[in-house]
Amino acid sequence: MDVSTETFQREVVDRSHELPVVVDFWAAWCGPCRMLGPVLESEVAAREGQVVLAKVDVDANEELAVRYRVQGIPAVKAFRHGHVVDEFVGALPPKLVGHFLDRLTRPSEAGRLIEELRIEGEWLDVVALIDIGDLEQAFERLLERLEDADQNERERIRRLAVALFAELGTEDPLARRYRRRLAAALY
Repeated sequence: MDVSTETFQREVVDRSHELPVVVDFWAAWCGPCRMLGPVLESEVAAREGQVVLAKVDVDANEELAVRYRVQGIPAVKAFRHGHVVDEFVGALPPKLVGHFLDRLTRPSEAGRLIEELRIEGEWLDVVALIDIGDLEQAFERLLERLEDADQNERERIRRLAVALFAELGTEDPLARRYRRRLAAALY
């Protein structure tokens, strides 16, 4: 789907809370862009609705190119939970594009760790908070658990928190605040 400055928030940022959205920043005059476009379309189609492809013409949408620091094209940026979580520049072969998309569509590290906790019946209060989207309270509970945790549990708390930070993205204020608090508590 083609997106513009006017539709980007709804079609990319908001939608990325439901599914990963891959944005292809391109231009009509760019040869490598014309090579990469069909590869992206084919690889996204092969994943049958697990990821959405959006295309942004950088000439028609310069503001978006500036906002997302596009310095060369084609530039491909993957959005999850409203933030860029992965990216590449240049025309990659189908196999590498496939690997890029597979990283987005397989269960995240956070999802894997949460499922592990659910199966083991541990930290169900934290799991429940994450399930309802109250990450702030989940981070608070994890920090409380650190106070009496042995070394193994401290490492498990660190891994889960870091995985949640990665899902939120480096720009997310909640991730930045709790990353600092976690570091202070651990070290």
